[in-house]
Amino acid sequence: FPCLPRERWIVHFTEGRSESRAMDWTGTESVLVKTFDEIAERLSAFSPRVDAGPARMCASVALVLREVDADLDALFIRRAEHDEDPWSGHLAFPGGRLDASDASAQSTAERETLEELGVDLADPSQARCLGRLDDVLGRAESIRVSAYVYGVSGDPPLRPNHEVREAFWTPLKHCTDPARQSEREFSYRDSSMALPTLRLLEDQDAPVLWGITYKFMDDFMSAIGRPIPTMPWGADDPRRL
Repeated sequence: FPCLPRERWIVHFTEGRSESRAMDWTGTESVLVKTFDEIAERLSAFSPRVDAGPARMCASVALVLREVDADLDALFIRRAEHDEDPWSGHLAFPGGRLDASDASAQSTAERETLEELGVDLADPSQARCLGRLDDVLGRAESIRVSAYVYGVSGDPPLRPNHEVREAFWTPLKHCTDPARQSEREFSYRDSSMALPTLRLLEDQDAPVLWGITYKFMDDFMSAIGRPIPTMPWGADDPRRL
């Protein structure tokens, strides 16, 4: 779930700031976190903010990682394009709405990932839950999204269902590459806002990462000491987007 339905944007490219060293979320220098054990240790060091307020829609997503080439890749989906889907064609994590049959928000993320990609995050022989991120609230829509971080073994086969146009892995280093960053103006319901974006796909015309999914990546990268440079989120409530 990125953020707002069907955007109309004007692109403003901004000059990014490169970082010579990783800084952790407290602002101190740190060694790059590259393993599941290190990520689990970092995420266990703080308590995620879990929102219990009313929301018209509740959803959960999975930030799935794999260890490759002495670093980490993150799994993203490009949603299939449907006229009635407000998130049609957007980049996101696998996930979706809470179902009445789900035992918890975490089980929602696991069920949706299995349905959308055929990856069984609930199977301990295939995956491991590394932690949870802060809940993110929609600014323009009454929505609450929870995110859980997983590490998967090896290179699991991805079998996208009808909801997913494609699924792909992206190196975490792309998230801190200034050349992949830009700021775009998104309009919705007669209002507009400038938001940071990331280009994950090599096709210049492909959708970019933005909104709630970008906010989760910002929180995650900061938590593991590899922050994304220049993130102008609203100061009134950093969880809202």
